[in-house]
Amino acid sequence: MQQKSKKITAVALILVFTLPVILAKLALENEWFNKGATNKGQLLNPIIEAGDLFIIEGEEPHWRLSYIIPELCDAACENAIFSISQVRTALGRKMDRVDAVFVVTENSDVKAVKNLEITNFGKLLKTNLNNVNNLFKQTGNNGIFLIDTLGNVVLRFDTTLEREQAIMDSRDILADLRKLLKLSRIG
Repeated sequence: MQQKSKKITAVALILVFTLPVILAKLALENEWFNKGATNKGQLLNPIIEAGDLFIIEGEEPHWRLSYIIPELCDAACENAIFSISQVRTALGRKMDRVDAVFVVTENSDVKAVKNLEITNFGKLLKTNLNNVNNLFKQTGNNGIFLIDTLGNVVLRFDTTLEREQAIMDSRDILADLRKLLKLSRIG
């Protein structure tokens, strides 16, 4: 009787330790749960190495929120510019760790570029449209991009025509940026 009790105890002990491992493996393989990603923006995979375009020699490395000014600056364009300026302002004392960079090409909307020069929302980076198209050929160049301190484009956020939705999207950008700044010692 005692032998049978010892066997049952041994089997129960083995099950207690192995069953959770087996269930966890099954859950991972069968995707029974939402993965632990907490970023709100679209994580670019693979990341875009854009150091040539976004790293300015002689400047300290900073995180960058970037937007490429299109040929016609419609409501989505205006919302993107507004979102970037609001996110930087909302960072408060950490604002100096993040640059707003607006990429201007020869085809960019002249009126939008003039407004950016007047308002001084961020830096204007002038480049050739072919450079931009080559760099963003896999993801498209429409959206707000988050660039790390090494010049890698890591996250993309969609733009929207509706102002209320743009404000909600700004909250997502701010949340992702705050997490990154908390974890990063550079920039």
